Amino acid sequence: MKFISAYLLATLGGKPNPSAEDLTTILESVGAEVNHDKMELLLSELAGKDITELIASGREKFASVPSGGGGVAVAAGAPAAGGGAAPQAEAKTEEKVEEKEESDDDMGFSLFD
Repeated sequence: MKFISAYLLATLGGKPNPSAEDLTTILESVGAEVNHDKMELLLSELAGKDITELIASGREKFASVPSGGGGVAVAAGAPAAGGGAAPQAEAKTEEKVEEKEESDDDMGFSLFD
């Protein structure tokens, strides 16, 4: 990911086809470790291609990927159709949500520490 980021930064900086030296300069300026084999693989895959066209084609492919948001709608719709069992189902979903919130706090770091 860091090589792609460095490639995009170099492209934004005015170099339509950045070289390995360009990427190395960018990565070393922020103290990132440079793996020359991976960088050369990326550069060989992008050689002769327009980055804006690659990004546009990637967006089209990414649009067809399911995002997984359907589970929430099903859980929210179940209590309305359940009749007498609705309070029990609602209580179970609330318990699950609370457990997820608690587990986020146990990660050992905070945004404001």
